[in-house]
Amino acid sequence: MRLSPLLLATTMLALPVAAHAREGDPARAPAPTAGDDPQPTGDAAEPAQSDIIITGNRETRQVQQLTQKDISILLPGTSPLKAIEKLPGVNFLAADPFGLYEWSQRVSIRGFNQNQLGFTLDGIPLGDGSYGNTNGLHISRAISSENIALTRVSQGSGSIGTQAINNLGGTLEFFSRDPSPTFALEANGTIGSYSTSRAFARLDTGAFGDTGIAAYVSYGRVELDKWKGVGRQFQQQINAKFVAPVVDHLRLVGTFNYSERRENDYQDLSLGIINRLGLGWDNISDNFPLAVQIADVAANRGDSGAPRLNPAAGTVYPAPIRTVDDAYFDASGLRNDYLASLGFETDKEAPIRATVKGYYHSNHGQGTWFTPYVASPTGVPISVRTTEYDIRRRGVFGSLGFDWLFNDVTVGIWYEVNEFRQARRFYGLDSRTTPTRFALEFQAVPFFTQWDWRYNTETVQYYVQDRLSFGRLTINFGWKGFDVRNRGTPIVAGGLAQGNIRVTDWFQPHAGFNVALGRAEVFGGFTQVTRAFTSAATSGPFATTQAGFDALGNLRPESSDTYELGTRFRGGRFTGSVVGYYVDFSNRLLAFTQGAGIIGNPPILQNVGSVRSYGVEVAGDVRLPYGFGLFATYSFNDSTYRNDVVNRAGVVVARTAGRTVVDAPRDLFRAELRYDQRRFFGRLGFNYTSRRFFTFENDQSVPSFTLVDLTLGLRMDWPNIVKGELQFNATNLFNERYIATIGSNGFTNRGDNQTLLAGAPQQFFVTFRTQF
Repeated sequence: MRLSPLLLATTMLALPVAAHAREGDPARAPAPTAGDDPQPTGDAAEPAQSDIIITGNRETRQVQQLTQKDISILLPGTSPLKAIEKLPGVNFLAADPFGLYEWSQRVSIRGFNQNQLGFTLDGIPLGDGSYGNTNGLHISRAISSENIALTRVSQGSGSIGTQAINNLGGTLEFFSRDPSPTFALEANGTIGSYSTSRAFARLDTGAFGDTGIAAYVSYGRVELDKWKGVGRQFQQQINAKFVAPVVDHLRLVGTFNYSERRENDYQDLSLGIINRLGLGWDNISDNFPLAVQIADVAANRGDSGAPRLNPAAGTVYPAPIRTVDDAYFDASGLRNDYLASLGFETDKEAPIRATVKGYYHSNHGQGTWFTPYVASPTGVPISVRTTEYDIRRRGVFGSLGFDWLFNDVTVGIWYEVNEFRQARRFYGLDSRTTPTRFALEFQAVPFFTQWDWRYNTETVQYYVQDRLSFGRLTINFGWKGFDVRNRGTPIVAGGLAQGNIRVTDWFQPHAGFNVALGRAEVFGGFTQVTRAFTSAATSGPFATTQAGFDALGNLRPESSDTYELGTRFRGGRFTGSVVGYYVDFSNRLLAFTQGAGIIGNPPILQNVGSVRSYGVEVAGDVRLPYGFGLFATYSFNDSTYRNDVVNRAGVVVARTAGRTVVDAPRDLFRAELRYDQRRFFGRLGFNYTSRRFFTFENDQSVPSFTLVDLTLGLRMDWPNIVKGELQFNATNLFNERYIATIGSNGFTNRGDNQTLLAGAPQQFFVTFRTQF
């Protein structure tokens, strides 16, 4: 495999060196501690320290870390995923200012989408990050952002020991803060645009006497109106954690999380709808009679296939509606999650480093849609369709590490059983004038079940790694392997596929080197990763007809080979890096959407061959005088399909060879100017994203855009009056009109598609924080 001359030529620059994590010990964060709120710098002549920790310290791959300070300076309650968007190669988008609206959340790294990235919290696997998550939950439902001490991003194929079976393009590891050794009560409240209100409070018990046992519990709640249309978005969350020393270097750790989320959806748009009706177009949730009229007209015209219940409604849509899919009455996402863990872990000074942890995750969710395609038995031309989710996951993982001569050896294992049930049901409405069901409530008593399935996924994964140190030279090599068994069993088949799938790959090698050259270091590596299949009725091999499933034959899993070469440098006030990479992605599986995506027709799954990606990531940080600092990154990525899509008869279905991968921007530029000194702090963030394609043949795309966010803060310490921080946030400061999410309803070969979501407009927020 050959790297382009551009990559080789640009790997002679630098990146900050400031990490302390062992590459083979992913279950433990580098010293996550409590009390990491922003503090004054204290001296006008002393430059502000960088908020970002860009891992160097003899790492053999591209890795960065963010602390709580990077999250807290953003809009409080912001998704932790939004905080990482400034890192090289990372692209994050959502249709709301917090980045919490899950239908719109999209994160990609080097052209790999979130389904091809690994996510963990304190080592607990969070699944593949999809909206209808079948094997985990989003990080924003797993923990409040204030309780995250550290975020570690690996842009290559990721950390070898991560509990993930889908990390083709990288890993995102989140680590919770430890309880404070002293008693503390912290609270903050936010108000802002579109009736936003958010509150968060955390109680730290402090250590109980000389036992060292400490704990905290927190509660967070956010509620806001949609920024267009009618509807609400709501979440409340409880986090708890305790630590209890057992013997020297060993402690017992337990965590608990409860999350309740309710979200009214925004309407998915197409370029045609945007041109006719504008980015501000949305569902008509305040006009049920109009939704009924549209459904009647669609039935009379034969557009929806529903029975004609009201011929008097005619066959002409009321202006400005032109199709039944232009606007629906309402839709929503509802999720309840419990996530708990208990385990033992040693500290870094232990002669033998070890971690063992068990976890349990329970999820109950519904995605609702007031559909004009299926009428209620009562004669109302609309019914409520749900996609229903129930997850029961349980697992255990552990690692063991020790030093021997010049070796640092780590081995680990992970076992999980995921029992997942998914169903599609329809619920009736009783009135043509007033909705008798509400989108933000769980539905009950269906009149029809289209399909209902039980899926079982059993995972066994292990890894072995050795880190060898020879003075200035560090060599890292190892491998991981897994056996994943998927089974789909119908309760109501509904025309979907059943069967068994097994993916076994016991040897996925990782290797790398690092050479220290004074203030600089050069590193490089190779990783090979295989992605196991998802068990679900809405994604993966089971989400098709039985005939389509059988036609897949000997379905091969996706895999990637990643090559990296880079350099890091640190000198005086400047730190920087340049990294080049080449990725060979094999057996790329594409799901081709049939019809309007929201209808939920089974997609066509096709192996389209390979994808080639190469790129360059440049990062730099400058500490300026008087409390100022500047951080910037530029990422270039070229990801293209290498083959046309050909069916079993040899007919070309889609001419994708040489086309750019969907939702993979070529250019990303991020910059932030920060200030932190004594009483005042602030941040000005700048994000540029280039054009993105949303068809496989690249005939449809959305234009580039630039966003600017602003933070201004004041620390107050007035005895007997107030002690705390006042923070002002402006998102999309210059009110850029842009398309944020693409692919909300999947991707098609060619032509316009109702799969776009508009980005949130300019919004303002004020927060007050205090601590007792």
